[in-house]
Amino acid sequence: MKVDIKTKAEIDRMREACRMSAEIRDICAAHVAPGVTTGEIDDLVVEYCNKHKVKASFYQYAGFPGHLCVSINDEVIHGIPSRNRVIMPGDLVKTDVGIFKNGFHGDTSRTVMVGVTDPEVIRLVETTKLCLKAGIAACGPGVHLGDVGYAIQKVAEDAGFGVVRDWIGHGVGRTVHEDPEVPNYGKPGTKLVLRPGMTLAIEPMITLTKAGEKTIILNDDWTVVTRDNSLSAHFEHTVVITDHGAEILTLPADYP
Repeated sequence: MKVDIKTKAEIDRMREACRMSAEIRDICAAHVAPGVTTGEIDDLVVEYCNKHKVKASFYQYAGFPGHLCVSINDEVIHGIPSRNRVIMPGDLVKTDVGIFKNGFHGDTSRTVMVGVTDPEVIRLVETTKLCLKAGIAACGPGVHLGDVGYAIQKVAEDAGFGVVRDWIGHGVGRTVHEDPEVPNYGKPGTKLVLRPGMTLAIEPMITLTKAGEKTIILNDDWTVVTRDNSLSAHFEHTVVITDHGAEILTLPADYP
């Protein structure tokens, strides 16, 4: 495993890609509403990229046909945008997007509740935010990746929710997915030791049920769903490990 350690100059170049990733993430989230199609959300990314002369990180990545991933309800990640998929009241809509600029990628996601009133579903979303906070707070030089995963796992499982194990976070930078793998579960004191200059996508994927930890891929070869069709939530930030902890690069945002 070869982990890319970025220089200060490279991180400064990466900041712009991450800032723009956060900007389009929040533009997309603001347009999530009943009656809107996921294809219309994809159009927003196309318009943004054309306006700013940048590229969508996910478009044609390993053949992915969309400019962002839009995953709804039991869909965990990698939902393909479509003009035939209409957002409905009560949906949990996960928008996952990245921008490529200056030779670097950003990667970020959030979950939007569309008129959700079920207290347990709201608690799932709020807990997933806390999982992201805990994972980022655990990051720092000399910390093991097992510590980061454990911090996320503990918050989720203490709340009674499941942690997806089939899909995990990752390094990000010159490519969308780099080493190391960043699981959302783990054992303290194990796995790779973090160093300043590492750039990571921390992305807890948390399910309403423990059985939801198991996932399958639909016939479109992309969309990942919970095996028991339970709801899932997903939040993600790109961070850089610093001398003192971790700095979030995919700000601004109105969640951690």
